[in-house]
Amino acid sequence: MIYLDYAATTPMSSRALETYTEVAQHCFGNTNSPHDFGDAADRLLASCQKQIARHLHVEANAIFFTSGGSDSNLLAIAGIAHARRKKGNHLIYVQGQHSSVVLAFEKLREEGFSVTELKRRADGEVDPLTLEDALREDTILVSVDHVNNEIGSINNLNAIGKLLFNKKIAFHCDAVQSYGKLPIDAEAAHITALSASAHKIYGPKGVGLCYVHPREAFQPQLPGAPKHGLSPGTVNLPGISAFVTASEDAYRYAEAMLCHVNDLRQRFISGIQKKGISFLVEASAHHQLPHILALRIPGIEGQQIMLAANQRGLSIATGGACSSTAHQPSPTLRSIGRSAEEARELVRLSFGETTTEEELDQAIDRFAAAVSEVQTAMQA
Repeated sequence: MIYLDYAATTPMSSRALETYTEVAQHCFGNTNSPHDFGDAADRLLASCQKQIARHLHVEANAIFFTSGGSDSNLLAIAGIAHARRKKGNHLIYVQGQHSSVVLAFEKLREEGFSVTELKRRADGEVDPLTLEDALREDTILVSVDHVNNEIGSINNLNAIGKLLFNKKIAFHCDAVQSYGKLPIDAEAAHITALSASAHKIYGPKGVGLCYVHPREAFQPQLPGAPKHGLSPGTVNLPGISAFVTASEDAYRYAEAMLCHVNDLRQRFISGIQKKGISFLVEASAHHQLPHILALRIPGIEGQQIMLAANQRGLSIATGGACSSTAHQPSPTLRSIGRSAEEARELVRLSFGETTTEEELDQAIDRFAAAVSEVQTAMQA
């Protein structure tokens, strides 16, 4: 089986797994316990905060650990919105974001907030001028993804952050797809809150981070949250430590990895062109994360191709893994102006550090065979 769905999740790296095992066996104390085992665990947790903060160029005490990216999105968005409600009641989020972001804003809408859904440009990016036009006197929070999880377009965080900072509006950024791949300076971009997840960068599942600016008013959504988290309960120190190891490796090799996956991306596109497949690439011409390749085969639903490819030993996707199991039109493609039929054509491939050229050549053959099978069945 060839795996080309790294945007959904990644396997744990050997180094991250070694860290997890080491900490689980030898630093198992509860960080809240007042004895030596607890003190040792608490010191390790503080060290983890510092290392993560260094990657984001922020203060260590602004880093909180969660159960994942979705948890971070929900807690950050709701916590800031409720804390700022005396200042205003208007919220904005960009369409085509992760389902956890959409759910957070829909819940806030039910609670009486006024919510605006902002469309993207045709290239998948957010236009700061369009965002500025959508702002109101009572706008208190805007949420924008750094990298779109369906087509990989990259948003200009500095331009968006500067606009919102000058208007004293909170800026939430879902960086789950970009953390560990692209440089992020949360302080320079005036980001109020940021979410990331370990399992996207070869760390463990069930571990995420939430950065909240230390001077931001924040209303915890769950009572009894510990000192180093936004949720109650014992801190997952082995998972957090493994997340830090995965982060260190990801940023150390980020530049080489971008070159590697860009080569794979171009090789795949060239390969299916040679197979005579008629397709369209959904991407930003200038600000694109090469790990994600979004394709459309006109007239064929992406789900049909995905299932046919899976039967041939090729794992690909039709969009974000956390969306509804029912095959709905891609919200990102709908946001950039595609029809519902066109949005259902989305096929997402995503490459990883272990993807080889030999695997990719096999993937090209299997993908082409899957497309041919579906086309033949439609003509029968």
